[in-house]
Amino acid sequence: MGEIDDAIERADREAFTRQPPKTLQARINFLIKQLKTTKAVAAEIGVSQRSVERYRKGERKHPPKGIAARIDDAVRRRWQPQVRKRRRKQAATTGITVETRARFGYTAPIGTTDDGRFRRLTVRLPAHYAQRLFDARDAGASDQQMRQIIAEGFKDIYFQDGGNRAMGLSDVTLNDIDYLDLDY
Repeated sequence: MGEIDDAIERADREAFTRQPPKTLQARINFLIKQLKTTKAVAAEIGVSQRSVERYRKGERKHPPKGIAARIDDAVRRRWQPQVRKRRRKQAATTGITVETRARFGYTAPIGTTDDGRFRRLTVRLPAHYAQRLFDARDAGASDQQMRQIIAEGFKDIYFQDGGNRAMGLSDVTLNDIDYLDLDY
């Protein structure tokens, strides 16, 4: 997963109406319910099928930290899919807020500076950028492709102010992300 994908995941988790299961046994049972078999759960979290069965029965209660983190991640990725879907549908009609500190690169006319520089920006992108971002993620787009969608949004909304300035600016790139957060 890339930085954009992680930001979408964090934004989704803010919408949870209930917390995911806390005990190891409850988490494993949830994963088995979602993935249907202990073999599928074992493949997902990178352990043997027998280990999954031990976790499910409560025979083993404290997995190594790495495995515990993979279990937690697998549960959180599948938790409350309807809530996630509803939030994304709402964002696709109202837009998203992107807060970032990153290096923005430019392609600008001769005589102007096109040196990339770090900027800290918080910009509300219109709904069509949110829809494009979610569609790209669902289609399995790379982090670079999703960065380009956000960069196009910044170009239109922030740098060109909806067509009111910097019309010679032809390309904006989003590089060296310090952090990026989405809110919708």
